[in-house]
Amino acid sequence: MRPAELTEHHAEAERLMTICNACRYCEGLCAVFPAMEMRRSFAAGDLDYLANLCHSCGACYVDCQFSPPHEFEVNVPRVLAEVRARSYRDHAWPGFMRPLFDRNGLAISVAVALCVTAFILGFVVWHDPSMLFEAYRNPGSFYALMPHSAMAALFGAAALFAAVALAMGFRSFWRAAREQIPEAVGSAAVLQALRDAGELRYLDGGGVGCYNADERPTDRRRFWHHLTFYGFLLCFAATSSATLMHYILDMPAPYPWYAPPKIMGTIGGIGLAAGPLGLFFARRRRDPMLLASASSAMDNAFIFMFFATGLTGLLLMLLRQTPAMGILLALHLGVVLALFMTMPYGKFVHGIFRYAALMLYAVERRRAHVPEAA
Repeated sequence: MRPAELTEHHAEAERLMTICNACRYCEGLCAVFPAMEMRRSFAAGDLDYLANLCHSCGACYVDCQFSPPHEFEVNVPRVLAEVRARSYRDHAWPGFMRPLFDRNGLAISVAVALCVTAFILGFVVWHDPSMLFEAYRNPGSFYALMPHSAMAALFGAAALFAAVALAMGFRSFWRAAREQIPEAVGSAAVLQALRDAGELRYLDGGGVGCYNADERPTDRRRFWHHLTFYGFLLCFAATSSATLMHYILDMPAPYPWYAPPKIMGTIGGIGLAAGPLGLFFARRRRDPMLLASASSAMDNAFIFMFFATGLTGLLLMLLRQTPAMGILLALHLGVVLALFMTMPYGKFVHGIFRYAALMLYAVERRRAHVPEAA
């Protein structure tokens, strides 16, 4: 879906952007306002683009002279969060899966329960049920419960589907967002977007931090986001390096503590367990006026999935030679499979769309000669 005209959920965002475009008091806070100023009108793709540039730091809400209880009721973080959540649904692929966004929390809960149950039943049916509770100390203990070929085929298929669905969603969002940005995206824009995304550059409230329940900004949300983001990247790198070692170097798992997969997986697992937990409590301390009620279930489900992935992975590593290994393996594989299957239909999409928005903003900024600090 690539709407050319405004739809109902974009109407309030268009109203606010029109007011903000006349005021321009907040233009130095983040990328949203300089990008907004390059437009005199706003199509649906423009509003989706601006919404995904927004990092919900809350600075514009605190600084705005028209924020509630003013009659204009300008609340940019909340409205753009609503548009942003809707953009995930509008650009999802295939189209018949879009309703999953409406009840994302329930969908993920069901997916996790079914995947974990399937793994436990699979282990029991494949082997004697008592083997699920035995202590395994030999090097191939994981594969005693599930053959490596079956594990690779199952997770390879799930990862391939997630990658294709995310790529198609990116393509739909990209086409709609760049209707007013015909310039080619060069390597400079790609690298600038990587830097901005890697630093979470615009999650700093214009340099002072992120606003929460009061008007004292902090960088806690940025810190927890970094732990989650880099924890996920390290876990992905650990899995990728283990795959290369297995198939190219003929070095199957398990690996010693000093091997790259083990080091990256351990550090990444700690980040995936600690980061989402910090984000959960940071969200509870935020001003409710900054939060989009429509996306709260999706946000909490996203936090839970990453936390569960990190925690079960760490527990499996620590208790792999105990009778708990079989159950923990089923739990971990079930959670990871559910994560792969639901990635294109939940909050994970925000990373894909935000990077696309940052690339387009890098192009626009160079065209308009917007200063680097903006």
